[in-house]
Amino acid sequence: MSVPAIYHQADSSLPQLVDHAAATLSNARTAAEVLEARELASFAYDIAKRTARLAKAKNAYDELIAAAHRAQADSLVIEAQAKRRLADEYDLARESGVVSAQGQRTDLLPDEKKVPTAADLGLSHKEVHEARVIRDAEEAEPGIVRRSLDEKLARGEEPTRAALRKMVVDAAMRGLRPERKPSRRNPLYVPPTPQQAAWQHVTGTFRAFAEWATDDKLALAREGMREARAGPFHHLDVKAIARGAECFTKIKEWFDA
Repeated sequence: MSVPAIYHQADSSLPQLVDHAAATLSNARTAAEVLEARELASFAYDIAKRTARLAKAKNAYDELIAAAHRAQADSLVIEAQAKRRLADEYDLARESGVVSAQGQRTDLLPDEKKVPTAADLGLSHKEVHEARVIRDAEEAEPGIVRRSLDEKLARGEEPTRAALRKMVVDAAMRGLRPERKPSRRNPLYVPPTPQQAAWQHVTGTFRAFAEWATDDKLALAREGMREARAGPFHHLDVKAIARGAECFTKIKEWFDA
């Protein structure tokens, strides 16, 4: 069979594989049927990926490569939908006690009290985690899977499972972040110049001290000064106060000038 004939056969069979996976998922009523749909979508994705790579290696027409990429994207969408359903069904079964929680030991339980684990259902811990991430991403940004894959196709890029995983993880993380509170900043606010900021610092310092320095508090401070004279750092306090007094005098002279 010639190379163009091989491409034509793959191009015609891929849509059938994708449609079969989509129909299986649509008609699925149990977790086992959802798993079957996921496997069919994964198989269609692998076939589409190999077809696209073979077409590139043989310098096939761009439309053949694009068709294979579309089949990849459609397969990934079905696979993601199946994983999302599996996450919901697994969590619901775990909450109802039909399956055991992750990490829960069941080997010490009597046979009549044992319940299936994720592995018994054909799911690894990694697959459960990935399914939950896809579900969280879709809840945070509905349509993120389809939209991300369509963007890849529009740019002429291959819609890979690895690229989709990164996109949904980012979306899921955005969904976990708390929403930012609206800013209360005045849109008409103009920040002060360095000169204005320096003067505001001076006036703010003196205003705060003047408000604090009542007669009672100054009397307490004087008693504290007498008690601190024997302290090892009293000379530093004296020096700082003297320097502050000099600055106060200099600033006061600005008004008299």
